[in-house]
Amino acid sequence: MKMRLYELVATAGAAVLLTAGWAQGPAASVPASSNVRGAEYPRVSPDGRVTFQLSAPTAQKVQVQPGDASGGNGLGTGPFDMVKDAKGVWSVTITPIMPGFHYYWFLVDGVMANDPSSETYFGYNRQTSGVEIPEAGVDYQLPKEVPHGEVRMHWYHSKVTGQWRRAQIYFPPGYDANPKARYPVLYLQHGGGEDETGWVKQGKMNFILDNLLAEKKAKPMIVVMDAGYAYNPNDAKRPGARPDLPAAAPNRFEEVVVNDLIPAIDATYRTIADRDHRAITGLSMGSGQALQIAFDHTELFSWVGAFSCGALENADPNTAYKGIWKDAAAFNKRFHLMFLSAGTVERHHGWIPQLHEKLTAMGVKNVYFESPGTAHEWLNWRCAFHDFAPRLFQ
Repeated sequence: MKMRLYELVATAGAAVLLTAGWAQGPAASVPASSNVRGAEYPRVSPDGRVTFQLSAPTAQKVQVQPGDASGGNGLGTGPFDMVKDAKGVWSVTITPIMPGFHYYWFLVDGVMANDPSSETYFGYNRQTSGVEIPEAGVDYQLPKEVPHGEVRMHWYHSKVTGQWRRAQIYFPPGYDANPKARYPVLYLQHGGGEDETGWVKQGKMNFILDNLLAEKKAKPMIVVMDAGYAYNPNDAKRPGARPDLPAAAPNRFEEVVVNDLIPAIDATYRTIADRDHRAITGLSMGSGQALQIAFDHTELFSWVGAFSCGALENADPNTAYKGIWKDAAAFNKRFHLMFLSAGTVERHHGWIPQLHEKLTAMGVKNVYFESPGTAHEWLNWRCAFHDFAPRLFQ
């Protein structure tokens, strides 16, 4: 398997903190593609180092805080102290563990603050900053001169929650130009603390799929992305919770998908509305939801994937999901694909390949994809989606 150049650094688990310029000099760096229009910082150098900057003349201490302080999101183990110049501008240059998309924010005298120079992304249950660090020689997730699909918002009313919900939907190139064509559907879920915008803004799934379709490596499909949270007004309140936020029933989101979302999508768009043309997958929290929903509703899904699935920790393949894997022949007949993936430096890496080996020994057909040198972060899941999508509906 191909090893990325940064894999040895990633396994070391530490970022290098720099307080001065880098060998190539500031002129060699460029503004990150994740910056707001016209913002010069953060800046990314050709060797992957990133310089953050914030004007805060009256602050006593400013730090860059990675989304995961342990370094698990790929930016490194923080927080990183910034240095103040004579004009009150704070800056620091760091070497991240790996390229890709990484959440971060500033700590200004201990107070969390988004970077005004960064676009905002929904993660950690709030809008936060993010920085995109290119991976040298890799362009599968970038926009190219190929036909592009469209991502649209779909509002629908949920009978389960009694509320309006918003899904993001990707339509393949040519959807509007070919009114007689019908398409299979992938339901694609985000991770905990994120929302239905994540797979497009952070994951670049639309560009990944555009490029795969242009290369004729994937089948044209509709992709539906919904927020993986659902509450009913009659759900009991959690002790100490916000008064307007009830506890989520264990299967409330599953009820929304089955009773509200799928019927709404099939009634509104040109889908092929049967299980042989319906898939579901997700990352982290969303992967656990995908497995649960697919295995509870085998009448609806025959393609299922799980990227970085924490729900599989120490899973006993003989008893998990009501023993669905125990009868290998029946499972193999029922499902066209079961896909598992993990990054080599995330904590999920250990038990997912182990489950793959156990299932394979039982005769359960499944695919395991490993993303080398990636942690529990979006580079991992982009790689997984890039491998997963071409396997669908073939």
